[in-house]
Amino acid sequence: MSIVNDIRTAFSRRDNALNQLLLLNVLVFVGFILLRTALFLATQDRNAHLPILEWLAVPSVPRTLLTRPWTLLTYSFIHFDFFHILFNLLNLYWFGSLVREYLGDRRLVSLYVLGALVGAAFYVLAFNFIPAFRAAPAILYGASASVMAIIVAAATLLPDYTFSIILIGPVRIKYIAAVVVLVSIAGINGGNPGGEIAHLGGALLGFVFIKQLHAGHDLGRPVQAIGDWIGNLLSGRPNLRVTHRSRAAEAPNAARKSASIKPEQEEIDGILDKISRSGYESLSKEEKQKLFKASQK
Repeated sequence: MSIVNDIRTAFSRRDNALNQLLLLNVLVFVGFILLRTALFLATQDRNAHLPILEWLAVPSVPRTLLTRPWTLLTYSFIHFDFFHILFNLLNLYWFGSLVREYLGDRRLVSLYVLGALVGAAFYVLAFNFIPAFRAAPAILYGASASVMAIIVAAATLLPDYTFSIILIGPVRIKYIAAVVVLVSIAGINGGNPGGEIAHLGGALLGFVFIKQLHAGHDLGRPVQAIGDWIGNLLSGRPNLRVTHRSRAAEAPNAARKSASIKPEQEEIDGILDKISRSGYESLSKEEKQKLFKASQK
């Protein structure tokens, strides 16, 4: 079937992280719809799918979580409500495209994974240490914490970038992110307090991730290392051997690499002049990347 081939092609590409995240969420969503329908038809029980869900969603009870550590990641791909997944995927596409353009596929995936982990940590801690949350055991699922991390990361990275919103017009994404965070704060005393706390955990991660990146620290390196190890394991590729060369041989290569990565100061000044004349959106993709690299020095 062409659909199966399209899916296989999407996951075989190494520079397609955003589409892979979107597609994985959709596939899990469709899979759960089919599973829930099949179980209902077989058992006439509308909750027959809950035991399976509990094995994939984050439990609020730490003792249960210790027996299901994989839920810290699997929960971030599970949705049941159509508008829930629609809202998450639209934001993942819009803001994820910005993150991918300026930071690359690997850091986009790192943000998604770390946002899920921190969101789950906030959820479990809130349910066990904040009196207002102490209630019956609950579970957490959905990509909202990961998406919040990407939204806030994009707004921290490019605060003055604008999106055109229907009936409103151009809006800087720093204001969009601020509204989304305020909505989560306001929702803590609503019907989904645990989910809102997880959203705030993801938002905090997104902010800290970019600030640390500007300081020269990539919080996503452990995620990328684990991803590389899993990828090599699945593909059967051997690990690369490290060979040592003399400093005399390395010096010319290092100089060439430094010259190719770090933009010249005159070029940066020209880019800044272009921003002052025509605005940030007038920059090309290459100019924006050079400006971002210069900000990390």
